[in-house]
Amino acid sequence: MKIRLALCASTAALGLCAAGPVAAATGTPAGATTATAPTATTAGAAAAAEAPAGAVGPEGAVGAVGAVGAVGAESLDVAGLQAALDEVHRAGVPGVFAEVRADGRTWRGASGVADLATGRPVTAGMRQRVGSITKTFTAAAVMRQVEQGRIRLDASIGDYLPDLVPGERGRAVTVRMLLNHTSGIADYLPYAFPSLATTPSHPVPTADSIDDNRFRRFDPLDLIRMGLSAPPVGEPGGPRAVYSNTNYLLIGRLLARTTGTTAEEYITRTVIEPAGLRHTSFPRTPYIQGPHPRMYEAFYGLIDPPRDYSVYDMSWVGPSASLVSTMEDVDRFYALLLDGRIVSRSSLAEMQRTVPGSALDGSPIAYGLGLHRFDLPGCGTFWGHDGSTWGAGTVSMTRADGRRQLSYAVNLVRWNRPDASGRPRPHPIDGTLKALTRTAVCDGGA
Repeated sequence: MKIRLALCASTAALGLCAAGPVAAATGTPAGATTATAPTATTAGAAAAAEAPAGAVGPEGAVGAVGAVGAVGAESLDVAGLQAALDEVHRAGVPGVFAEVRADGRTWRGASGVADLATGRPVTAGMRQRVGSITKTFTAAAVMRQVEQGRIRLDASIGDYLPDLVPGERGRAVTVRMLLNHTSGIADYLPYAFPSLATTPSHPVPTADSIDDNRFRRFDPLDLIRMGLSAPPVGEPGGPRAVYSNTNYLLIGRLLARTTGTTAEEYITRTVIEPAGLRHTSFPRTPYIQGPHPRMYEAFYGLIDPPRDYSVYDMSWVGPSASLVSTMEDVDRFYALLLDGRIVSRSSLAEMQRTVPGSALDGSPIAYGLGLHRFDLPGCGTFWGHDGSTWGAGTVSMTRADGRRQLSYAVNLVRWNRPDASGRPRPHPIDGTLKALTRTAVCDGGA
């Protein structure tokens, strides 16, 4: 059984690496821009001062949070950024919103609509299901346990979870292999959403499983067993990463075993709250609390017109991809993490040790411990993650020197329709997202 195309981690799927022409407008643009000094930022009619909350030190100490990098030569092309957002909307995304930071200056903007039915505008401070960006939070929580001596990266997962991963496999797969996707354990998604997969007896995928699971409460142990029962995708510790959400559900069980609480509660207490992330949380119900857009899933033309899945039980991904956050919080999190203020510098160095691999759609990735490395020619090296859930896509990237950040969200995903061979065809949205990225993080928008 093979899932048709990507569901979670793929920078290509969100247009970072793809290009295409710009199409005609769809809907009515509605955006707002502001660039400010480090002390305050605004977006649309809403204003929000930079949060004064502290940063988490290696031993849980809290210190002051400064601007991202030192104020210097980096600049923000405010008009260009808003124009880039507007182009994404005109290319076919109902709503897009973003935050960009450069040398302590912050810009937030939005374009398009949060709700196609009502025309309600999207705004820059809205909540978003950020998908696999959750993995960086989860990996950071593991590293805090490593710093306390409660978890060893190169210990066998069978030492901690002998009931779940027994025998030779439990001895061969290490905690590190789960975090960097070199465990060889398959993803459970084709089995949790069987209508999306193709088999000889089911040659044409349908979206039925997405609808069937909207209010289904999954037991993570059942999902883990699906992944463990599937044919392996490689040997444990192989040279290439093969992305699998099963790895991070196992990491969630590991955190529960070593901390005595759920992974979600531990991540909230030791990462989210001390970092001052006021609008970031694991959802307890299918409903998002606070202002948010509707989230439209196209699944490569299988759902036409795209359907709203903003109401969805996220137990199907849990500590792998279920967080709700804002672009401001996501930028803040990565700024603190990459400055050594959530985990220690030595832990961060472990997180940034990457292996080559492939995402769920086959696109190449350089993956560490819950971190992607993005190399943009002419722009530099960036760290972060991307993520998508049903109807929502998010990318966050921070330049290696910490002086430039971008986080953006879209409320339409998997817009590329397949060609005759089943491969996704280029779409105008791809090129506009690439242009947005370069305008935001490259000097002069190169």
